[in-house]
Amino acid sequence: MTAEPVTTQQPATPAEVPATVRASLSPSRAAAFKTCPLLYRFRSIDRLPERPTVEQARGTLVHAVLERLFDLPVGGRTPAAAGDLVAPQWDRLLTEQPERAQLFTAGDGPAAAEFLRSAAALLEGYFAVEDPSRLEPAERESLISAVVDEELLIRGYLDRLDVAPDGALRVVDYKTGGAPREAFEARALFQLKFYALVLWRTRGVVPRVLRLLYLKDAEVCDYAPDAEELLRFERTVVALWRAIEQATARQDFRPRPSRLCDWCSHQALCPSFGGTPPPFPAPAAAADPLRDARPRPAPPGADE
Repeated sequence: MTAEPVTTQQPATPAEVPATVRASLSPSRAAAFKTCPLLYRFRSIDRLPERPTVEQARGTLVHAVLERLFDLPVGGRTPAAAGDLVAPQWDRLLTEQPERAQLFTAGDGPAAAEFLRSAAALLEGYFAVEDPSRLEPAERESLISAVVDEELLIRGYLDRLDVAPDGALRVVDYKTGGAPREAFEARALFQLKFYALVLWRTRGVVPRVLRLLYLKDAEVCDYAPDAEELLRFERTVVALWRAIEQATARQDFRPRPSRLCDWCSHQALCPSFGGTPPPFPAPAAAADPLRDARPRPAPPGADE
């Protein structure tokens, strides 16, 4: 569907957050709790740093290039133009977060060059599934938010929102990993249903299409939600939030071992690996339920 520009919803600010709101939740934080409650604690309560990975950096870079691609004139949105954006966008990301340079040891030029080539290869996958010259996104890397259950602010960053001439919405998310097996599609769609719920509650429109673009495999996964499904999903999100509140009150976040543990930065502190979590933060340090609701620069395509 061809998109037309619409007015971008402004990010919520502390003054705009209703007084009744007590907490905020993003799809990445919700997914972390679903995956492993202890991981949620380490990230959201202890605020422990996590080591950057080449895969995350590549995903951020590819998202940044695809965001800037649509700044070009329609006729200039070519594979070659996208490739030309890779090195400048990586330089910009390094300026914003110099620690990313640690991914490659000093003088390791070949590894850094291969990293840039691998990002360019993913962009080829993008052009295999979409023609950006036929699109004019309404929003890119946009922060959207809504209040549910009168007390919970849910928010997140859209990779892209397309709006058709008839007002239909399409939410698009870029994935730089491989397409998941069918059994894991529900997990992959969790984030997009989160966004669909926000859009439904703020604009009164159920998105017609939730689209996952798997660039590595050049595959498209489209899903069409309906209002009844989003209402059930809203109940799920609220129940998840209440479970987080209960775990926080009890200071009881237990590990949930899985294959995803292989990618966890916190194994040394996890009981499942013989570690001991740090002391639970004092209430004054731990309690800042709206910190994630406050505006911050949009992360260039954090691949959640």
